[in-house]
Amino acid sequence: MRISSLRTLSLVVSILFAVLVVGVIALTSYAIISDGMRVVALGTTNEFARTAAGVVGDQVASIESQRAMRSIAATERASVARDALVSVLPIVMNRAGLGEAQFSLYGADLEPLWSSTPAQVATDQAAERRETQQTGRTTRTQLAGSAFLAGLITKASLGTAVVHVPVNLPGGQVGVLDVTYVPRTEQRVIDAIRIPMAALAISAMVLMIVLMQTSLLWVLSRVENLRRATDAIEAGRFDERLPDAGDNEVGQLSRSINKLIDRLQRRAEAQSRFVADASHELATPVAGIRGYTSILQAWGAEDPTVRTEAVEAIDRESRRMARLTGDLLNLLHADQGLVLKSERFDLNALVRGRIAATASRWIEKDLEYVGPVEEAPLFMVGDPDRVEDVVSILLDNASKYTRARGSVAVSTRRKRDILIVEVADTGIGIPAEDLPRVFDRFYRSEASRAAGEGGFGLGLAIAQSIVHSMGGEILVDSVVGTGTTFTVILPRGYV
Repeated sequence: MRISSLRTLSLVVSILFAVLVVGVIALTSYAIISDGMRVVALGTTNEFARTAAGVVGDQVASIESQRAMRSIAATERASVARDALVSVLPIVMNRAGLGEAQFSLYGADLEPLWSSTPAQVATDQAAERRETQQTGRTTRTQLAGSAFLAGLITKASLGTAVVHVPVNLPGGQVGVLDVTYVPRTEQRVIDAIRIPMAALAISAMVLMIVLMQTSLLWVLSRVENLRRATDAIEAGRFDERLPDAGDNEVGQLSRSINKLIDRLQRRAEAQSRFVADASHELATPVAGIRGYTSILQAWGAEDPTVRTEAVEAIDRESRRMARLTGDLLNLLHADQGLVLKSERFDLNALVRGRIAATASRWIEKDLEYVGPVEEAPLFMVGDPDRVEDVVSILLDNASKYTRARGSVAVSTRRKRDILIVEVADTGIGIPAEDLPRVFDRFYRSEASRAAGEGGFGLGLAIAQSIVHSMGGEILVDSVVGTGTTFTVILPRGYV
């Protein structure tokens, strides 16, 4: 697999995207859990502080109310009471379920009176104790733990919270009780979820990469199908089709490309037929011209009858060749873009003129031509030469496929800002399956071939191209055995 291939690039992008997204989610989740455990630890510390302060207050009141204390001299009573308090605190603290915390009791002079552990946990908090003693309000000190990322990689350390609580001591003095809580339980929770979270993050990354690669490879497979189809078209093979299942963008693209291939295939088949038809059409007049030329060269020039017949045949066949050449040139000009004039002219007069010219050309079929009456002018702004080309093509096409003594009718009308020209005949009609293709270049239906009519299948394609260049539309409606109607819709002024 090449480094520059789309598969490699998509794999790299998938990995980077998965690592970024899952990494952010994992870090955010860890931060939320860690902060939540820190809040839980702080709440536990505050609860221990309230309970411990209540225990100390109860013990002080209990000791001072004992009868034995009343018999002690007042000067020594406070000292004895403090000693009694210190001796009983370890027992009552454990009995109250406060063994998870560490306690330090400081006297009125803020000197340590008692600690639940041999070493003082927070001996450097003198300022906080003094503030607590003076204000009578509880203060809190948070001892920092490990860094955030260090806790993510190694064992968690949420830090240690120290709460300084003012307490009443025997003799009416105010001391300070330090409550220290190390959140080992909360840290164990974080340590317990670290490995599952890492496993889940890795699994999520792998799953995301697989899903992204699967979808991308599916798209790339469709691109590969498209490449094969274009290679087949380039090689002149039109039998390749893309899978077009599914109502999605790829399926729609595949169906559009398949339609394009179908059109190209039809165009190629039509061109092949045209080459065969043109070869046949050109071969006959060329052979006739060469034959009559040979006659003239040999002995026909001396016989007036033969000479006249040969000249007429050569002229007839040369005009046939000229008509084919003219159709091809008109089609080429239409492809290159028409230069349209802008003139005001009478559409009805133009139609009547073309009907007269067509009637003289098809006089042997004794057709009836019906057109707009002379008293009804219909003006438009456009290119009269191009409109005349369209009308001539439609009239000639209608006359060609209408049986002897049939009729060809042309009607014109205006509807708001558009002009409508309809050319209807009583000819052989066009089969329904051929209607979508009558404007294809080089296309001739089997019915027209069976009728033995000449032509190369270019006239209607040229007419459609001219009408579209004018900003109009050309439609066809036909019933086999009854006739055909072509409808041309043009703007009154398209420039």
